[in-house]
Amino acid sequence: MSAANPPGDRAVAPGLLSILWVGLSLAIGWGIRGNFGHEYGAMIPGALATLAAAILSGRRDWQERGAMFAFFGALGWSFGGSMSYMQVIGYTHSGHSSSVLYGFACLFVIGFLWAAIGGAGSALPAFLSGDKLGEFFTPLLTVFAAWTLQDIVVDRWLPTLSEFRHANPLYWFDTDWLAALVAIVAVLLLALVRRRIDPASSLILHMAVGWWIAFLVLVNLFGWRMTPPRGDNWAGCIGMVAALWIYFQRHGLPGLTFASLITGLIGGFGFAMADLLKLIGIAGGWQTNWHSVLEQTYGLINGIGLAIVLFWIARRTPRLAGDPPVPGWTRVFATGFVLLLITYLNLRQDPENWVKARTMPETLLGVPVGAWFSLAYGALALGFLMVMVIHRRRPLPLLTQPPLVASQWLYLVFLWWMVLGNFGRAVVAFAPERLITEGVIFLNAILCTVGILGGVPTAEPASVESPKASPWPHLLVRTALVGLVAAVLSVILQWAAVRGVYGDKFAGYSGKHIRFGSDATATTRKIPANVPHP
Repeated sequence: MSAANPPGDRAVAPGLLSILWVGLSLAIGWGIRGNFGHEYGAMIPGALATLAAAILSGRRDWQERGAMFAFFGALGWSFGGSMSYMQVIGYTHSGHSSSVLYGFACLFVIGFLWAAIGGAGSALPAFLSGDKLGEFFTPLLTVFAAWTLQDIVVDRWLPTLSEFRHANPLYWFDTDWLAALVAIVAVLLLALVRRRIDPASSLILHMAVGWWIAFLVLVNLFGWRMTPPRGDNWAGCIGMVAALWIYFQRHGLPGLTFASLITGLIGGFGFAMADLLKLIGIAGGWQTNWHSVLEQTYGLINGIGLAIVLFWIARRTPRLAGDPPVPGWTRVFATGFVLLLITYLNLRQDPENWVKARTMPETLLGVPVGAWFSLAYGALALGFLMVMVIHRRRPLPLLTQPPLVASQWLYLVFLWWMVLGNFGRAVVAFAPERLITEGVIFLNAILCTVGILGGVPTAEPASVESPKASPWPHLLVRTALVGLVAAVLSVILQWAAVRGVYGDKFAGYSGKHIRFGSDATATTRKIPANVPHP
């Protein structure tokens, strides 16, 4: 019995309510992500839900790694934000039978890939020793620095080359090929300096090389394009998932493969099912922000899947060894990454909305409002660093808390920081339709606050004593086969349900996109005729 669990206390394991709190955490993050978009936005649900699962698991060793779970969860879920899916959703609205079926199948694929990488990132701190986890930070910082340099160069020079995306010299099926290439170069240069490739660097190389192989083979060799002329990052994500699984199996980490597979299957089902529920709701005639309904529903299903996987893992993995520990500076970095970098990368869009809504001038004292915002965040980061330096020299009472309390503080501060920052973006142009977004997010945040404080188990769950007791290997093949059959059946049933409700009628609330036949819209490119393009 844990020392924190007095004799006579009833041990409470994570139950349905704990699963709900994790699900709502991801739903909140996904609803907010819809306002900010792409990879940076996708970090929000990844950090929130993974940290919530670590807290509510009841495992003290997981709670000690709260910042690590949030950090790697954010990174894992971010990759899926590179995939284009609005045109795929349009296929399911089209009323064109084969396009509807194709749309639901593609939503399953996108949802699977997004959640498979996200689930792997979320579960990573549950399987690696402290020193192995700490190895990731140097190569990751190297890649982050390289990507930052890439962004500076691209933002400075490309706008002068072409204002049309498809005519841009770096356009290659609208994918992140340059980022994948830069990551490979950065890690190899680091390996050259260090004269070695550690396991963490190897994983990054596996993912980046896997991205390239799948992109070159699926898109360039076979010519498979999911939603032309939109981007084909989905192919690169297939390569990353395959590379992750190969790496995990080679390094004796089948539990991570299993976590990735299960979250992927639930995520694929969730994306397609959320779209179906949205279409059924539209048929009822209610006028609201239906896309936000889709996003938050998908987030909820994804979160439930993540909770089931992580809580299941919590009972089937040995306790994480405290020696060697996770390096102290990496904890500080992970905390700062979540609280400062994720919030900044998303909320820096707020000033642009304020200017568009005419609630703030474009410049203040001759300085653009965006620059003022960045300066304010810079001051905040400096204050954070100063506090960390003071704490290192003389432990501060507020920061010297039990692991559970520290993780709860991190969750609550990050949650409400993003909820209020998101509201600050929307409030300048608020409308009744926003209640389904900001209103629901606010209410769910209250529920999650109650859950994250009052739903922690009073005793740690029993865990296996040795990794040799691992049940993963014999589960992988069976799970993959059952999942494949379930995926096919679910897509067919979703297609049949939409055909039964709408027939050949266009559902609305989306662009009308048709993938096949003489009326196909999939290859249309909106580029003026006088602009050269590949």
